[in-house]
Amino acid sequence: MNQLIKKLRRYEIMLRKIANNHLQGDYQSIFKGAGLEFDDLRPYQYGDDIRTVEWKVSAKGHGTFVKTFKEDKDQSVYFLLDISGSQDIGSKEHKKIDTSKEVAGVLTLAAIHEGSQVGLISYSDQKEKIIVPGKGPRQAVKVIQGIFKHANKSLKTDLRGMFSFCLNLIKKRSIIIVISDFIDEDYQQPLKSLATKHDVIVIQVTDPLESALPSLGIIPVYDKEMEKTTWVNTAFGGFAKKIFQSFHQDRESLRDLCKKNQINYLQIDTRQDIVLPLMELFKIRNRSMKRG
Repeated sequence: MNQLIKKLRRYEIMLRKIANNHLQGDYQSIFKGAGLEFDDLRPYQYGDDIRTVEWKVSAKGHGTFVKTFKEDKDQSVYFLLDISGSQDIGSKEHKKIDTSKEVAGVLTLAAIHEGSQVGLISYSDQKEKIIVPGKGPRQAVKVIQGIFKHANKSLKTDLRGMFSFCLNLIKKRSIIIVISDFIDEDYQQPLKSLATKHDVIVIQVTDPLESALPSLGIIPVYDKEMEKTTWVNTAFGGFAKKIFQSFHQDRESLRDLCKKNQINYLQIDTRQDIVLPLMELFKIRNRSMKRG
């Protein structure tokens, strides 16, 4: 565990240095913006978000007023980690679940460094591990142990159940960082609902094997979640092309869903070093904070 934390900390320090150099010291922006408390009312100005209008006060006829907010110092950052069987895809050296855990671990250290409260929810088709938010180095170790040492109860996927569970569990507006391959169906509505209540970041982890299946003839394909083997003719009827198209269509659909619902989206490939993709996330968050 000590070696693991040292490795994650090296990533985190590297990330912070690069971000500070490129974002003029605004590295912490990824963990800001969600925890807002009502502060005061002021007259409406051109360009204000109509969602901040206080209609009851405005209806009294003394002008249109909007709510102002201040940062909530006790905001929480939750890592919502999909640990289902579909994450166990990739090379022997590095699978999607390995990338997912590394990303969660590095961002845990980054959030703790910035003084945020950090919690963890690991999920398959059921709740696997829950760590309530807390601050400080001990919390960082606790969360990282929860990420890397947990043994699955199930290998099945239920993203709809995962998002619905979080909607019921997390009452106070928080930053929720979802790390998953998003290989599932019928999860869109609860994800949208989650984004209306919280500041949601989606990190989709992918692997080349998902979209670039070679033509190998008839091969056995083992479904780890269902625990069964199906024989597939990879050389028949443009099988590889259909796999490729399906993968990219699903990814574009998720990207569009995020864009329409003010969810920050990032894709990370298992072949990539995680530092540069995470820098993109900081840039995305930095731009959205400035727009806000």
